[in-house]
Amino acid sequence: MNTADIAKEFTAALKAGKFEEAEKFWSDDVVSIEAMEGPMKEARGRPAVHAKGEWWTANHDVHSFEASGPYVNDDQFALFFSIDVTPKATGQRTKMDEVGLYTVRDGKIVEERFLY
Repeated sequence: MNTADIAKEFTAALKAGKFEEAEKFWSDDVVSIEAMEGPMKEARGRPAVHAKGEWWTANHDVHSFEASGPYVNDDQFALFFSIDVTPKATGQRTKMDEVGLYTVRDGKIVEERFLY
């Protein structure tokens, strides 16, 4: 599969709420990088990136999740996310916008980088 095909299928899985299905596009050594300091700034490898997603789900009430895109350029694609969420720690409902930038090599996503 080329980058455009991966981007299309990965995005369709996210839009359908099938997050575990989207994980099949990750390489075994995928890296996930957040635009913040702290323990979730960087996760390396499938198990760590999956655990980061599990942590997010356990610690937030997501009221709505929208993904727009993909926007493809060479070996990368971007998605725009709009999330209505309440962090359980604060109880403050907020709208969050972010961009996910994904890099593909050898038919798998090797890096996801979030900008917000």
